[in-house]
Amino acid sequence: MYFAIGLNLMLLLSWRSLEYKTYERDEITLEVLNLEAEVEEEIPIVNINTPPPPPPPPAVTQESIQIVEDEEEVIETVIESTETDQDDAIQDVVEVGDVNVEEVYEDVEVAFAIIENVPVYPGCEGLSRQATKDCFQKKIQEHVVKHFHYPESALDLGIQGRVSVVFVIDSEGKTTNVRSRGPDKILEKEAERIISLLPKMKPGKQRGRAVKVAYAVPIFFKFQEG
Repeated sequence: MYFAIGLNLMLLLSWRSLEYKTYERDEITLEVLNLEAEVEEEIPIVNINTPPPPPPPPAVTQESIQIVEDEEEVIETVIESTETDQDDAIQDVVEVGDVNVEEVYEDVEVAFAIIENVPVYPGCEGLSRQATKDCFQKKIQEHVVKHFHYPESALDLGIQGRVSVVFVIDSEGKTTNVRSRGPDKILEKEAERIISLLPKMKPGKQRGRAVKVAYAVPIFFKFQEG
């Protein structure tokens, strides 16, 4: 047991001797800092020539005040009220027959499907309402077939498809506002050219008055490969 205690003490001493650190001691110079009192610099006083203050206003005395008698008569203006009540009678009565009512016609646009009287295509005169409508659609199809021309540039590029054309037959029976939508500008331009060649028609009517009628027609551009 004594051997073990001695061995532990030796190990402890050996470990402390290995961990002991020493530092180099340099000479430190101590200096004294002398703080001198700040010298306050006197700022010289500069005299600026300022103008003298204005003289005081003259005192008002009783002799300088003159009393003037006001002899002018002031006429008061009486403002009468313009409001009326139930006791006031209405003297001027306007009869209904004296008023001229002007009927204002609006330039409306009606769809072809709901128009009362569809536009009359040349050659469809004197038919019933439904027969005139069927004749109009048939004539439009015949017109497209008659004036149809496949653009050469579209054939070279292999462009084909459906072009939807919307146009308006105005109150004078002329074809206006032609618009189209398709797969290419070349086909759209050709479809608009075909519709612009439509003849002048008898305008459609709504409630007995000529109005604009909107109509849409599809045009198919398709070629056979072979």
